[in-house]
Amino acid sequence: MKNQKEVWKDVKNYEGFYQVSNLGRVKSLDRKVSNGKVLYYRKGVILKQGVCGRDYKTKPYYKVSLSGKDFTIHSLVAQSFLDYAIDGTNKLVVDHIDNNRANNNVCNLRILTNRQNLSRYKNKSSKYTGVHYHKTNKKYQANIWVNGKKKYLGSFSNEVDAYNAYNNELNNLRNGN
Repeated sequence: MKNQKEVWKDVKNYEGFYQVSNLGRVKSLDRKVSNGKVLYYRKGVILKQGVCGRDYKTKPYYKVSLSGKDFTIHSLVAQSFLDYAIDGTNKLVVDHIDNNRANNNVCNLRILTNRQNLSRYKNKSSKYTGVHYHKTNKKYQANIWVNGKKKYLGSFSNEVDAYNAYNNELNNLRNGN
């Protein structure tokens, strides 16, 4: 990633006004602006980034304001370079691969389902989604969340069996069983 060439692309819905780079920077473009009476030239600049998010003091997301509306940097980079589309359902989300929210380089971003993204952080005792190690009974447990409710799938002597139980239940839910 060192000496990576910076590539700029237009921000969707702000073409000709703002661009975002593969390195996670955002800039305004040179343009003519009118205040209603006078037409003047405004030189483009790299925009200052602010912080936002629930835990903005310890692990902030970085944002910029485009024409008075705030956008997170990682979502702008993902929209322009990874064809990410915000659909309002939160089914797909942008993930920071190294868990560093300040690193908005396109090489550090990927698109995951919300389920995959959440399981990365909650289940650190297993590499599998829906599986965690239960210290008290010294077994792997499988759980799945359905409509906001946690469903227990059982305890298993190894994490592969627990993951298989999770995967089977997920397939049953997808197939309407």
